[in-house]
Amino acid sequence: MKFICPLVTVTDMGEARHFYENILKLKVKYDFGENVTYDGDFAIHLRTHFQCLIDLPVESGQNNFELYFENDHLEDLMETLKQHQIELVHILREQPWRQRVVRFYDPDKNIIEVGESMEHVCFRLHKDGKTPEEIEAITMMPQAFIKEAIQKYE
Repeated sequence: MKFICPLVTVTDMGEARHFYENILKLKVKYDFGENVTYDGDFAIHLRTHFQCLIDLPVESGQNNFELYFENDHLEDLMETLKQHQIELVHILREQPWRQRVVRFYDPDKNIIEVGESMEHVCFRLHKDGKTPEEIEAITMMPQAFIKEAIQKYE
């Protein structure tokens, strides 16, 4: 068995596509009309069509899962979210392992989390004067990962 991709249902394909393509800047990989797959292998499916496929009602907005993305330019993303009046779950915050993240809702009340990559976290902590050993203790990332991350961003 091979896992292919997560799929969320949407009530309005046009609104959902605008959100994912114009606000989050995802690129379409496949467009099947009622089902669109984006680069990175994440898909949206028109809820009314999906319900016909499974013969069951479908609800969203239960805060029981999230879609996770990474972006090292979170301030720019926050500005975009503000401009489009996107409802936040919470403002930009730092997790205990020092990764900065923001969570917000898509048009169907699915939680979207966008966090900076762990490579960027390691580099940011390095820029703040932390040693690789201190970064490892904070992030739980292995030394080889930390050293590669620092080199990647320097």
